[in-house]
Amino acid sequence: MRIFTEPQQGASYETLLAAALATEQNGFSAFFRSDHYLKMGSVSGLPGPTEAWATLAGLARDTTRIRLGTLVSPVTFYRPGPLAITVAQVDAMSGGRVDFGFGSGWYEAEHKAYGLPFPPLKERFDLMAEYLEQITGLWATPEGETFSHEGRFHTFTDSPALPKPAQRPGPPIIIGGRGKHRTPALTARYASEYNTAFCSVEAATSAYGRVREACERIGRDPNELVYSQALVLCVGADDAEVTRRAAAIGREAAELRENGAAGTVDEVVAKLIRYRDAGVQRFYLQVLDLSDLDHIALAGAGIVPQLGS
Repeated sequence: MRIFTEPQQGASYETLLAAALATEQNGFSAFFRSDHYLKMGSVSGLPGPTEAWATLAGLARDTTRIRLGTLVSPVTFYRPGPLAITVAQVDAMSGGRVDFGFGSGWYEAEHKAYGLPFPPLKERFDLMAEYLEQITGLWATPEGETFSHEGRFHTFTDSPALPKPAQRPGPPIIIGGRGKHRTPALTARYASEYNTAFCSVEAATSAYGRVREACERIGRDPNELVYSQALVLCVGADDAEVTRRAAAIGREAAELRENGAAGTVDEVVAKLIRYRDAGVQRFYLQVLDLSDLDHIALAGAGIVPQLGS
């Protein structure tokens, strides 16, 4: 059971740290954040975005137990060599508690806002495939040896492939999305976990099936993967508290009950059990009001003991 946050909507490092510490103190196994530079919707976005891996580096030193990661870092923000170094360093700083969520990117407006190229989807997937080959190649290169790779976008020549992450050969890789072809293929080849987000049980299980088929095509056991789901969290001690928390994030309680993990503790647990019975092995509970630490505490006290951390 993991907490997932969207700090581009408005959060300082101090706000994120308080939420991460609440996550750790209330029995959850991990604290994740999105990797975005621009707010979404009508919120002010103040004080502005925080850089994902800079944040995680701080949290690596300011927490002790929980795992940390992105859901997910877009290929368009990074170059493969520096990204491999950054993730490896944060993993070492945390003592081996990092998961590396990686994706093709989708939010064109943030690229325009911060001067980043946003190539067509096919090229973004081509980039993603090459980056995954190169980053995992760097991490897996034995110390004392070098890594070379001639790519379409980036070429490595006699790289010392340092530093190494604490987890060897590298942090678990999470790939998400419900694409029908390239997402399953990349997941089968590189990932430790496959994530679907904000979708029905039926849509999740259909996507899982495509990933399992992609694993079988390359001779990988599909049961090696963890299958996960992200859902918006809105839990309350009673209906009035559910309604108040939904309003605080600009949503309706009834809509969240249908599309998220919303309601009283018993309602949320019952819904998560339906997902679990359909094959979901790990949940990312998206907390959108980062000032409401009591929300995390209630979920930790009520949900975690019934479904595990």
